[in-house]
Amino acid sequence: MRPVLQLQGDTLPVSAFKPGNWLPPGTTSVERRTVATNIPHWDPAHCSECNICSFVCPHAAIRPVVATAGELAADDVPVGFETKSLRGLKSGGADAEYTYRVQVSPQDCTGCSLCVSACPEGSLTMAPLAEELTQQAANWKFTRALPDRGSLFNRNTVRGSQFQPPLLEFSGACEGCGETAYVKLLTQLFGERMIIANACGCSSVWGGWSPNNPYTVNSEGRGPAWATSLLEDNAQFALGIHFALKQRRMAYASAVRGLLQQQEGYGSSRLRSALEEWLKVMDNGLLCHQAVQQLQPLLEAECSASYAPMALKHLWEGVDLLEKPSIWIVGGDGWAYDIGFAGLDHVAATGEDVNILVLDTESYSNTGGQKSKSTPVGAVVSLAARGKQTSKKDLAMMMMDAYGQDVYVASVCLEADYKQVVKAFAEAEAHKGVSIIVAYAPCAMHGISKGMGCSAVEARAAVDVGYWPLWRWNPPVKPADQLGPQQQNSEVTEAMAATAVTVKPHVPHGKLTLDSKKPKGQLEEYLQGQVRFSALTRQDPAVSAELHQHMQTDIIARLDKLRRIAGDGAS
Repeated sequence: MRPVLQLQGDTLPVSAFKPGNWLPPGTTSVERRTVATNIPHWDPAHCSECNICSFVCPHAAIRPVVATAGELAADDVPVGFETKSLRGLKSGGADAEYTYRVQVSPQDCTGCSLCVSACPEGSLTMAPLAEELTQQAANWKFTRALPDRGSLFNRNTVRGSQFQPPLLEFSGACEGCGETAYVKLLTQLFGERMIIANACGCSSVWGGWSPNNPYTVNSEGRGPAWATSLLEDNAQFALGIHFALKQRRMAYASAVRGLLQQQEGYGSSRLRSALEEWLKVMDNGLLCHQAVQQLQPLLEAECSASYAPMALKHLWEGVDLLEKPSIWIVGGDGWAYDIGFAGLDHVAATGEDVNILVLDTESYSNTGGQKSKSTPVGAVVSLAARGKQTSKKDLAMMMMDAYGQDVYVASVCLEADYKQVVKAFAEAEAHKGVSIIVAYAPCAMHGISKGMGCSAVEARAAVDVGYWPLWRWNPPVKPADQLGPQQQNSEVTEAMAATAVTVKPHVPHGKLTLDSKKPKGQLEEYLQGQVRFSALTRQDPAVSAELHQHMQTDIIARLDKLRRIAGDGAS
């Protein structure tokens, strides 16, 4: 890996490579680029332990740390390793056994200062790397050896999600990148069972450039499986992965049922009970994971016995099929709105249980910022030097209009509403069918005048003025007499309720939740904070004013439609 990074890969013999040019996960953790001149410094006295700094960090370079008093009494604790009492465990209240700290990796931070601008309490300030490197490098090394304590917290919350290990870390994305935080969050919510099909574009470059792999594994050795395909066929590529796994799991379930029909000699009563429970919940991600935690050790133990029947050994050979995979189709707007739209539309029409995340930078960012159908009217980009003359394609609305009876749709902006994006991800993954999330991703190509460290401010302004509305569409839920036998299973429903998984009532017309508030502020003020809009104002004020009025008209019409749908509950 290191010779390739030093542009000396052509000196390596073929024998140095593994078949298929396979590289292990998590190799970015050893690259240590040390590119920042200033990094965040944490002040525990003002910290509220909200974890927002970690939530918005594009590179997973700043994280909350939980340690015990015993661990802090060890000989290898760096001098100056400050902590404070941890609050708010799942059981509620503070726990004197645990302490809390926010820790930055000084050699992996890019110095974008996004965490500092997002911190609501002012507990982070930027400090020169030269003053912080020695102390923080020692602190980071110590925290990396601490055990994972994510199970103490509810991962489906903003704060709790950040105690889960990010399984996307230290990518080569631009400083302040608006894309990576979304995918990083996905790995914290579902990473141990995720399969990602990534379209070509920025996300395939920072997500899998040779020789580095920013996707990594948790303490149990589990993490996302990642592959990339072309702009024109990524959705179909992902659908093929889904169908293959679906068929294999159906065959596996059939083998389990066949074994359970045998009366004697095919597993202990405990194992058979665990297999029966798995069959009930195999298509529910959370409940299936809990069932696998009980089933897998039993299956392994009984299959290791010399007298184990072949039917049991066959089940152990397919143990990778026990977990319900979380399929995510990821790409940018050039893929989803333009070149790959036919494939995306095809997948949406299938009703299959896959999830689509569109990282919308509103241009072909990876190839220089060319115009896409997502580019807003009036924006000056490559191939639209006089400003784009037509409206932005409203992909999320199109999907709701066309497939609203079956498809979950959401429009999100992570830096504007943290809770909403967590809700949308959780709801999308739980939906038994296609889900599509269109995510606003601030980009360096926007030319944010205050810099990418203030992209959160610009993102909130985009929502405030109505430029990017936040909403979630939950499709109709079929009444019980239209559900399959597994979905009608009362034990599954009770188990879902016991584990705080939402059991949706019958909703005949679906429901749209409009999460953004009534627009406030001036659209023009927001637009002039980005070079892609202000450039045309300087070049031709009259044309700029006309196109910006065009945009304002579009915003009003879109919000009126969203309010109408939210009011009557039908698309």
